[in-house]
Amino acid sequence: MASTKNTSSAPINPRAVFVTTHWSVVLSAADSDTHHARDALARLCQNYWYPLYTYVRRRGYAAHDAQDLTQAFFLRLLERRWVADADRDRGRFRTFLLTALQRFLADEWDKGRAQKRGGGVLHVPVQLDSAETRYGHEPVDELTPEQSYERRWALTLLDTVLKNLRAEYEGAGKGEVFAGLNSCLVGGRETQPYVALAASLAMTEGAVKVAVHRLRKRYRLLLRDEIAQTTAEPGAVDDELRHLFAVLAGR
Repeated sequence: MASTKNTSSAPINPRAVFVTTHWSVVLSAADSDTHHARDALARLCQNYWYPLYTYVRRRGYAAHDAQDLTQAFFLRLLERRWVADADRDRGRFRTFLLTALQRFLADEWDKGRAQKRGGGVLHVPVQLDSAETRYGHEPVDELTPEQSYERRWALTLLDTVLKNLRAEYEGAGKGEVFAGLNSCLVGGRETQPYVALAASLAMTEGAVKVAVHRLRKRYRLLLRDEIAQTTAEPGAVDDELRHLFAVLAGR
């Protein structure tokens, strides 16, 4: 994406910048249903479909029904202008999506049957063929469907950030460095085996410390950016970040 320098001394309006993020684009164009907004919504759905699948399974639906329901939900989400009903003042894609799914399930329950698999006319950007395999590896716990959704959302977000970070390093020809240092994203500096890492990467210990610092800094930036894609206000990013870590901590 081309970038331009702002030579004006006037401060940049953060709301003007933020409107380019996925969820803000979707909300701002909800009534007109533009192609750009549909692409942004599809991108969000592609990244965060799995937490919804786990929610449906935790609600007691069998695997094939959960797949049908998840697919039908996304078809209707992309076909209809449900987003126009989202809270534009505090809108967060995480909460909108779960609320919309709960309403959808209630409607489908009344009908008694989900839409037939493959019955939609739109392409649904989700990988349901791998859904049950992933779900089968979920740990056994006593979380409610809502708690399971929140935890899987948090883990999915972190996984997305890690994949983006890996892609950046590999694109810059530093895939080996990322593979060697990505474990340093977790834990304090005092627990990191910098000497061993330096030997394995043919780097000095000082160079490894600098590389880890840069890796962590970039990870934090990508994390905030990914969270921003799912919120409608710049100030919500810090709240979402705190919520994310609270969920992972089991609070």
